[in-house]
Amino acid sequence: MTAEPSARVWQQAVRLSAGEALIEGPLKGYHHETYAFPLPHPAGGAGTVRWKCREPREGILRFDRRFFDSEGALLRALAGRVTSVPEIIEVDDIGLQRFIEGSTLARYGRPGSAVAEAHVAQIERLFRELAMVPAASLPTGAPPAGAETAVPPTGAATAVHPADGPDMTAVGVADGDCGAFAEGLIRFTEERVHQAYRPLYGRLFAELGVPESGMARLAERTRSFSRRPFCLLHGDLHRENFIVDGDGRLWTIDWELAMFGDPLYELATHLHLMGYPPEQEADVARRWRDAVEEVRPGSSYGWRADLPWLLEYKRAQSVYTDVIRAALGVARGDGGGPALRRTSRKLRAVLARGRSALGAAEPPQVGRIMGALERFSRSAP
Repeated sequence: MTAEPSARVWQQAVRLSAGEALIEGPLKGYHHETYAFPLPHPAGGAGTVRWKCREPREGILRFDRRFFDSEGALLRALAGRVTSVPEIIEVDDIGLQRFIEGSTLARYGRPGSAVAEAHVAQIERLFRELAMVPAASLPTGAPPAGAETAVPPTGAATAVHPADGPDMTAVGVADGDCGAFAEGLIRFTEERVHQAYRPLYGRLFAELGVPESGMARLAERTRSFSRRPFCLLHGDLHRENFIVDGDGRLWTIDWELAMFGDPLYELATHLHLMGYPPEQEADVARRWRDAVEEVRPGSSYGWRADLPWLLEYKRAQSVYTDVIRAALGVARGDGGGPALRRTSRKLRAVLARGRSALGAAEPPQVGRIMGALERFSRSAP
């Protein structure tokens, strides 16, 4: 991250806030530099609500297709349609997002632990509301140029690809063609993540047993997917993107990866990221089915047959993204021996989950993964 955007967003926060001493930040976050602060109260002093001012960090790797060019425009469109999304306001032509006071759902239990019924019920409501959002109400416009593939912080250049437009028909996907939708996601990951980063990470991929063939075999299986009417998807529903406020209300934040597409992809991504216990995962899947069918009949058609393949895709995608992020973390010197071992243990679990999708062999043991990451860090530019 360069000093220029950091200075700009900080100066915006100082200019808009009720006082520099009241600014909190930069807040934890991978993609943005963010500050939270109250606005001045008309009667004097500070207001009771805090707002977020943020800008994208430079040099951040992005591994997902961008669909909407403005998260703020999307949230404005969702006001009154989707419960518990942050409010957006403009002050001096600067968009501010309401800062939700509370704790992330991860504070109530990490992946592998059950989620409270009160929170699951609100997630079920979110599925229902997303399926009801009319396509015509959503903002249009292509993502910013170069937003999909960034230059790695190590300095190695990668190709910058033209941004995809927000209309899926622009990339050859008609509404309801879930097979083409999935194939497009797989192709994006194969071409713009796996192949784009192979010149720099190919040797590391090989040492970790990641085959060069990629996900071609997985794309073949998605061509038989059932048709389901497309709807709005959040695309990143995990425990850190749910905020529980003091009243137990569940707020959904970070809509940057939202898209318009197969409703089953939302379920697959959610299950993959949440890590529910098996019994609760099955219950959440059934509740998703009932929710989307209630408002848009046909939205769950063929879901039992197609869901396993979308889950396979998410596991394969994680192999590429987590290997690259782990390698970059080690190259930056994030932590010593114990941290490297923890990273390698987590990476082995990711490799094991992605084996089937990629046709890979049994992943190396933790010690060999540690060695591979250390060798990469010594050779990284």
